[in-house]
Amino acid sequence: MTRPDIRTVGELRASGHVQKSVRAEIRDNLLQALREGRDPWPGLHGFETTVIPQLERALIAGHDVVLLGERGQGKTRLLRTLQGLLDEWTPVIAGSELGEHPFEPITTASVQRAADFGDAMPIEWRHRDDRYVEKLATPDTSVADLIGDVDPMKVAEGRSIGDPETIHFGLVPRGHRGIVAINELPDLAERIQVAMLNMMEERDVQIRGYVLRLPLDVLVVASANPEDYTNRGRIITPLKDRFGAEIRTHYPIQLADEIAVIKQEAALTADVPDALVEILARFTRALRQSSAVDQRSGVSARFAIAGAETVSAAAVHRAARQGEEHAVARPIDLETAVDVLGGKIEFENGEEDRADEVLEHLLRTATAETVRERFRGIDFGVLVEALDGGTMVTTGEQVSARDFLAGLPPIGESDVYDQVCERLGANDDGARAGAIELALEGLFLARKISKESGGGEAVYG
Repeated sequence: MTRPDIRTVGELRASGHVQKSVRAEIRDNLLQALREGRDPWPGLHGFETTVIPQLERALIAGHDVVLLGERGQGKTRLLRTLQGLLDEWTPVIAGSELGEHPFEPITTASVQRAADFGDAMPIEWRHRDDRYVEKLATPDTSVADLIGDVDPMKVAEGRSIGDPETIHFGLVPRGHRGIVAINELPDLAERIQVAMLNMMEERDVQIRGYVLRLPLDVLVVASANPEDYTNRGRIITPLKDRFGAEIRTHYPIQLADEIAVIKQEAALTADVPDALVEILARFTRALRQSSAVDQRSGVSARFAIAGAETVSAAAVHRAARQGEEHAVARPIDLETAVDVLGGKIEFENGEEDRADEVLEHLLRTATAETVRERFRGIDFGVLVEALDGGTMVTTGEQVSARDFLAGLPPIGESDVYDQVCERLGANDDGARAGAIELALEGLFLARKISKESGGGEAVYG
């Protein structure tokens, strides 16, 4: 939809434009999408039967919403998706500080402009992307940042201290006729949360001892950790009471959703086969169930995303060093990810010394589960026999796919290698090397062959 050509409030009235509140606008657009079978929540995985229905009911009811969930559960992404439910273009009074609707000016300046110009008052069109404002709550956030304060420059111009035109409005009033999102709400000092009470309920703006009766039209949404393990703060009870809906988010329940999140969010610079993404997804899910990990802090989806990006970078690094034209990640690259991702996990007291052991064990478990799932039914007896005669297969962070494939033992007329590659859809040398390397790792984890590793290399035999 292109920007409308209407330029004055008189033309807007003549066009039959109907003024709606933000809540009515969101409700109507949400219901229209549901009727048409369109997905109003693109890019969100695993919330279809849990979080999304709760949020949709809250929006239909016109409630302010707070999302509670551990880090990396997609709370911020979900909040940002809300702007897609606003009308693409909406009229505002030209030059108005708060973007008021031409039919309803609320500031002194806009009321005066409406009186002076009448139907000739100029209007502008604001895109929905400009009607979503987001604030990361930090301990140094002030009342002036969120609500507003007296502007000393305007007072110096000769206005009295009680003149509404001396006010410099904060983030929330400037979000008038839009959505205001506050991330990590407990980080706000309690006195700042108190300043939001009237704005949330009565929609008053109270600044420096006097009240401006501004009928603000904003949808307030926020995110918070349900149990703030960092002890940064809490949401005060009166403020929690003003949110109409409190919705718990969660990590993906299904493995397929976990994999979809990684594929969607990871910025990969090389080809990372689906089997490796599955291992990272299983690895992440195993960490979320481990008694050695502090589950109050959670294991963010960013852990697996960063893991996929690191594995991808390792493949690019190898390709550059070995002169490979096409960079493809292999199982050996998973170790490079674990080396740098350990700091993203918080372990229980007393388990810190076992961190490397826990990570290594859970990665092996995830790899074994993936191998069983991917290679079920393939008979590896011929390959095990080929390695039983003293043949060694070497792989490593700097071993090229071609060198790895050249070092594989001959297996006569057996098509085991082809079966493995076919299961993983491996066609070129890089993908074939990764598939066969995964099969060897699976045989090692099943205790069918041995493995010696160190210095970025692994030798199977």
